[in-house]
Amino acid sequence: MLPLTTILARLGWAAFLGALLGLERNFHRRPAGMRTSFSICLASALFTVISAEFAKSTGDPSTTRIASNIVQGIGFLGAGAILRDRGNVSGLTTAAAIFVAAAIGMAAGAGYFATSGIGCAFLLFALIGLTYVETWLGLKSRAMHFRVESEHGEHLLEDAHRVFADLRVPLSDLRVSAQGDHQTVEFDATVTHRQQHKIFATLCQRGMNCEMKPSERPQE
Repeated sequence: MLPLTTILARLGWAAFLGALLGLERNFHRRPAGMRTSFSICLASALFTVISAEFAKSTGDPSTTRIASNIVQGIGFLGAGAILRDRGNVSGLTTAAAIFVAAAIGMAAGAGYFATSGIGCAFLLFALIGLTYVETWLGLKSRAMHFRVESEHGEHLLEDAHRVFADLRVPLSDLRVSAQGDHQTVEFDATVTHRQQHKIFATLCQRGMNCEMKPSERPQE
């Protein structure tokens, strides 16, 4: 059996990495925060240690019987973080982070301290560094609520559809109201920062009043 100090070192390292990952999630106000990531890494490490110790004590040559089921079990936990709302899917990043956190915990539980630490560093780079890369390249999109008004609204809906079709941006939750010649169209769309500027410039050139604010859909 492994010495108690070795087991504590592995579990402590896994818990530390999990808390570090959860701290990033808490800082960006995302699901699966510090307590969740802490528990995932700790549980994965503990299952990995137990799996190896059971195999030694029973003489079973398979040391992966318990640990292999972590991959299946963590899939159910990740699936619970994925939400579908109004045609959009959110929570995929959180689910993926949960999956990697379990792998990091398994590596720590197996005694691969450097490997688990490097895996944690790579995941933090993906969650933090790649966010800035997406923003710099204009790839980062967010759900926005649009309200477009026109005093001559006979072609308002058609023009709005044309603008978003040119940008290949689908609309959802479309609502239209009219009072005489004044027409108002409200809808939700997921757009990048560059697309927001282009939408405003195009609609304003056509004499429309356009308002935009973040939608209340859940984020990743």
